[in-house]
Amino acid sequence: MKFQIVHEIEGRMRIRVLGGNISYEQADTLFYYLDRHECVKSVKVRERTQSVTVCYSGSRDVIIDLLKDFTYDSVEVPELFLKSSGRKMNAQYYEKLVNKILFRMSSRFFIPQPIRTGITFYKAVKYVCKGMKTLARGRIEVDVLDATAIGVSVLRNDYDTAGSIMFLLGIGEILDEWTHKKSVDDLARSLSLHVDNVWLIRDGKPVKVGSDVVRKEDSIVVYMGNMIPFDGEVVAGEAMVNQSSMTGEAVPVRKTEGGYVYAGTVVEEGELVIRVKEVSGAGKFDKIVNMIEESEKLKSELEGKAEHLADKLVPYSLAGTGLVYMMTRNATKALSVLMVDYSCALKLAMPIAVLSAIKEAGEYGITIKGGKYLEAVSKADTIVFDKTGTLTKAQPRVVDVISFNGQSEDELLRIAACIEEHFPHSMAKAVVDAAKERNLVHEEMHSKVEYVVAHGIYTTIQGKKVVIGSYHFVFEDEKCRIPADMVEKFRSIPEEYSQLYLAIENELVAVICIEDPLREESKEVLDCLRHEGISKIVMMTGDNRRTAKAIAIRAGVDEYYSEVLPEDKAAFIESEKTEGRYVIMVGDGVNDSPALSAANAGVAISDGAEIAREIADITISADHLYEMVTLKKISDALMRRIHKSYRRIVLINSSLILLGVVGIISPQTSAFLHNTSTLMIGLKNMERLLEEK
Repeated sequence: MKFQIVHEIEGRMRIRVLGGNISYEQADTLFYYLDRHECVKSVKVRERTQSVTVCYSGSRDVIIDLLKDFTYDSVEVPELFLKSSGRKMNAQYYEKLVNKILFRMSSRFFIPQPIRTGITFYKAVKYVCKGMKTLARGRIEVDVLDATAIGVSVLRNDYDTAGSIMFLLGIGEILDEWTHKKSVDDLARSLSLHVDNVWLIRDGKPVKVGSDVVRKEDSIVVYMGNMIPFDGEVVAGEAMVNQSSMTGEAVPVRKTEGGYVYAGTVVEEGELVIRVKEVSGAGKFDKIVNMIEESEKLKSELEGKAEHLADKLVPYSLAGTGLVYMMTRNATKALSVLMVDYSCALKLAMPIAVLSAIKEAGEYGITIKGGKYLEAVSKADTIVFDKTGTLTKAQPRVVDVISFNGQSEDELLRIAACIEEHFPHSMAKAVVDAAKERNLVHEEMHSKVEYVVAHGIYTTIQGKKVVIGSYHFVFEDEKCRIPADMVEKFRSIPEEYSQLYLAIENELVAVICIEDPLREESKEVLDCLRHEGISKIVMMTGDNRRTAKAIAIRAGVDEYYSEVLPEDKAAFIESEKTEGRYVIMVGDGVNDSPALSAANAGVAISDGAEIAREIADITISADHLYEMVTLKKISDALMRRIHKSYRRIVLINSSLILLGVVGIISPQTSAFLHNTSTLMIGLKNMERLLEEK
């Protein structure tokens, strides 16, 4: 690429791109190319002026070489990145705003008064018709206020006032729409889901690969509990698929050969072989934007109240206008009341505050699916944690494999890993990771694997029945036996470890001891949550009582429950809600899904089961639990901001009405100050929340 250095200081360089105009897509391509390099701290690309500002660390020559080597054709930019950059949208709204202002200013000097009057009258008809249509639907809303103010001005032959009102309304509409769309797009980018790994069929066998290698017409396998990563056609298998995120269907849908499945839906039971038809991911982005813009169920209670209150206030504004005119017989003072309404600020400021909070949370690795869940977190007084992979580390490790049939530890671990690799729970991951560390290659030696939620797995290997799972599953449900000469050895297994039991032909062959250490930050996080207003902290786990008790004491929870089933967790949450408590559930596994769904706010760990992440209302990263404290702080700060915005809106608009009634300010000034204050409150609500504390 040819360029010229315009200005430069240490660690910062501004260049001008030579060779013609830069399109929006080219600007995004250049930004993507520079931003992904480690030495680049930040980059700004301005397509209008063809300038690029790069802040960097390290050698200046590296940046020069990067710029010299760049060509638009050599960089493959993800379609989702280009679609969601917002560059084109920002430029279009900027041009709309500038053109409107320039036309308004130039018309006063270059368009004769009679023509200006005709243009004003023509525009006024549109506003009046819109207001009359609103009235015809039996609704008295902001459109009626605007139509009344403009109509009265026209009837008084005060076309300058009518023109000023429409100009300010137009500016306000552009700014409101621009602000809202920018917030939605920023949020949608933070919520976009990324597919990690998939099981691609190669030579008739499923192989785990990165999703980026999958192409159209490839065949993939999706196992129970996993999200379907791409749109496609079912070519084999049978499964119940939860499509609620895509279609809104309340119950899972049966999918068999010949059926069609969508990215983002979840296999609840069974497994499917899918021929991939779409791999771009753009459809998922569109779905998320749709969800944010249209789904009323995701709005917080306060947002709903704001909209309802805004519409209820319009009749009072009209009544106030009539009352002022009756008392003063002054149309100008009456118009000043019409120019100010509370609803614009209420309808804009509250959603902007919520969208901004969700975006800020995304910067901390927290994904939130709607404002109602932030409100639920703010109200919460009870929090329930799953143990494994949540309060404990997300990557438990195998510390011992105890053989009960004379086979080597490695061979038994190989068998266990071969079965467990199909399921996303953290205990299964520990077994698979241990096999990798020992360089144990395990081929698909088993038949179809069946997963029993919160219990274990069963399959057949070389015609022999194999089960692996909890004590309850292996010994009580499957009636497996301990070899007679191994009873003492079994009793001597260390109690501080969690155990997976592997049995072949109903006889125990191995116990895999897994260390599931408490996260270093767990106790401090729980103390911080208490400080933020959580009064009851509970741990629930399917693990045995001994292990659960040890972790509960070290973490400092208020209550703990061991050996619980998924339905037990959900039932506990329902009982807490019945008592009037707001409950947060934090979990990571398939077995946590019912509880995540039952809670007022379900929080999933990002590297847990995909079905948990799909069902959950909020997702946090797996790095540490401090994000739960951040989530609570953001939620509480958002509620404070919303209440503060209510007070500001009422104070400012009431003051403007009063100043207009007493004749201190004109209707045009009232409209200008009203729109300006609405915009300022909206911009204020876009500021970071945590910096307020």
